[in-house]
Formats: sequence, C-alpha cells, structure tokens
Amino acid sequence: MSGKEAGANVDLSHPIETGMQTYPGDPDVAVRSHAAHDADGYRVSSLELGSHTGTHVDAPSHVLPDGKTLDAYPLDRFVFDAVRVDCRDLGPREPVPPERIPSADADCVVLWTGWDTHWGTERYLDHPYLSPVAARACVDRGLAVASDTLNPDPTPTDAAGDDEPDGLVAHHALLEADCLILENLTGLDAVADRFELRAYPLATRGDGAPVRAVGVV
Repeated sequence: MSGKEAGANVDLSHPIETGMQTYPGDPDVAVRSHAAHDADGYRVSSLELGSHTGTHVDAPSHVLPDGKTLDAYPLDRFVFDAVRVDCRDLGPREPVPPERIPSADADCVVLWTGWDTHWGTERYLDHPYLSPVAARACVDRGLAVASDTLNPDPTPTDAAGDDEPDGLVAHHALLEADCLILENLTGLDAVADRFELRAYPLATRGDGAPVRAVGVV
C-alpha cells in the first residue's frame, strides 16, 4: 500500500490497523469487528485510536492551550506545494541542519529521511529530528513541515543524548506560527523533489487527525 503508484497519485500513508506503532504513551490502536456478514448480513468495524495515529496532521491546539483546531482551516490548507529534501544521510537522532531548509517558493518542506523503513520497530523511535534553528528557518519561510518520522522533535528514548533539545521545541515554533506539521509519511522515494501533497484530515474539531496523504506526481 505504501508508496505504490495509482495513476498520477502516490499513497504516502501507513494503513490503520490493530497494534500499529504509536508515539510512546499514546492510545493503542484497535480495529475490531462489530457486525459480520454471517451473523448480521452486513459488516461494520469498530475503530479505537488516538487523534495522532499513523500518518496524521498536527493542529496548533496540540501544544497550545488556545491554539486553532483542525476545523478552523479551509480544505485548501491541506493541499501543499511541497519540496522534498533528501535527508537519508542522517543517522539516528541526528538533527536536520538549517542548511537543508529550501528557500524555494513553496508551502511545505518534506523531510525524506528513509526512516519509514524502520516503521513498527524500536529503531523507528530514534529518528533524525528538526533542529531548533532549522525549525525557525521553516517558520521564517512560512513552511509547513512533513516527514517520514514519528516526530519533528526528538522522541524520548534511552538513546537520547544530553545535547538534544528538551520537550517539543520544533512543535511549538512551527505551530505557534501556524505552520502545520505532518508526521509518519511513507514511500517518499516514489515522488519527485517537487510535488503536490494532499493530506486531508478526518473531519474532527481537534488537535490532530489521521490523514490520507497523497503525492500527486
């Protein structure tokens, strides 16, 4: 499913399924049968998941008490003129430097780390992250940030270094400036360095929601 081409579109989303990887401490994901053809004559599934499950978008209210919720945005805010930046040379827990942030006229920088190959493993938690200076560069250029990692900030694990920023520095910098964040993309090898990214969230009035992220090539 990930990164497979269908006509001019590329699916950049992880499928939602029982037991899928989440941010540490977030709700577990469960997809259960509620009704079945044999017993009921139709099929209905029950979904249990957090608002930041899988491939998703963060709204400012995720980290800001008075921040915007997703319903405050028109649909066209979830269609991005995106620039893919190759960050596959970065190692575990290595920061993306500000020099990687493009100056091109665009809406979104997409950080292609290749870390989606570790999806579902402990190694996925030790991903490269956006340095505070790089996050500020995104803000200065009005860029949303998307990546194939769990988090634009370092995710806390036992491998965390003493020199890493504490907390959600990149989240705050971006969301305070109304620059949206998209996390857990996959299959970025199938798009070009410049492409249209469509990532419409579920119609919730919340702090974030899963999206079906699609690259138009």
